[in-house]
Amino acid sequence: MSKIAVGKIPFVDLKVQYESIRNEIQEVVNGVLEDTNFILGKHVKKFEDDFARFCGVKFAIGVGNGTEAITLALKALGIGAGDEVITVPNTAVPTAEAITLAGARVVFVDIDPDTYNIDASKIAEKITKKTKAIVPVHLYGQPCNLDEVMRVAKTFNLKVVEDAAQAHGAIYEGKRVGSIGDAGCFSFYPSKNLGCYGDGGAVVTNNKDTASKVSMLRDHGRKEKYVHEFEGHNSRLDALQAAVLQVKLKYIDKWNERRRENAQYYTELLSDVNSVTVPEILTGTVPVFHLYVIKVNDRDALMAGLKEEGIETGVHYPLPLHLQPAYAYLGNKKGSYPAAEFATKHIVSLPMFPELRMEQIEMVVDAIRELA
Repeated sequence: MSKIAVGKIPFVDLKVQYESIRNEIQEVVNGVLEDTNFILGKHVKKFEDDFARFCGVKFAIGVGNGTEAITLALKALGIGAGDEVITVPNTAVPTAEAITLAGARVVFVDIDPDTYNIDASKIAEKITKKTKAIVPVHLYGQPCNLDEVMRVAKTFNLKVVEDAAQAHGAIYEGKRVGSIGDAGCFSFYPSKNLGCYGDGGAVVTNNKDTASKVSMLRDHGRKEKYVHEFEGHNSRLDALQAAVLQVKLKYIDKWNERRRENAQYYTELLSDVNSVTVPEILTGTVPVFHLYVIKVNDRDALMAGLKEEGIETGVHYPLPLHLQPAYAYLGNKKGSYPAAEFATKHIVSLPMFPELRMEQIEMVVDAIRELA
């Protein structure tokens, strides 16, 4: 097979994005260093206000990372020991880990095989007297079926905490994801659509009491120095990361649009490759394509061939959570969630970032055509 890709095509390229905003980043970082106010403070407050406005909510609270965002949101909503929380098995471990860290027990529901998001029609059958919340995941930047999730939640009086860690700016029925449930949780891990230069996260909500509780939980359970109303966490978004996020937030809509353009071009070029299933977009949604994920018959062979061509790929995620050793105690077995298990064996994530060039996409697709 001839070398199609001239040079390496990375899975994601953070450096090219940094170069485009280098001067702005250096200016705000220097400003924080000059202020010497590194924990919370005005830079964090400014980002929180801007991010709340972006999400279309009243409150945003910066926290240490996306895992803590979910944990603190659940705790703020009164969920803890003895409670059950429903989520999906095909997500990053922090989704389920955060539920456990809140003191609750994870309950999995299988996915829609076409969208890879939660199959909302299967939620009701997993609800017990102990069920207190649903954590739907907007996987790969594709909004899940929130209408049905919210309908079930209302019927059974459950809280909804949206895991929007991969979906900054995605839209469901005219609203930004994260703004529809009782709380929305975001990660600002460097490779996210909106990423900082370290760890960071946020909880967004329209409920004043929830926002106040999250704010206290992130800072040792206090509203004022040395007065702690309860035990909390040390999970504060720091000023340097907030300053970086202030800059990047100005560009997120443009970067997301570029991701959609890249996704559309991939889909157009792959539409006649019979061995490839391209992403399905749920009606009424505007995804942000944190990842561009295709389904193929022989995933390992395709990835190996693309690697030889200098094309990086990934698998998100290769082992569903119910089969992870960490969750063996839940008693799930192979075959418990067939749609999730099938997906994890056949999906592959192609290079996707805003600065990805059209000719690079063409090279990736040409390589897939030869290998498929």
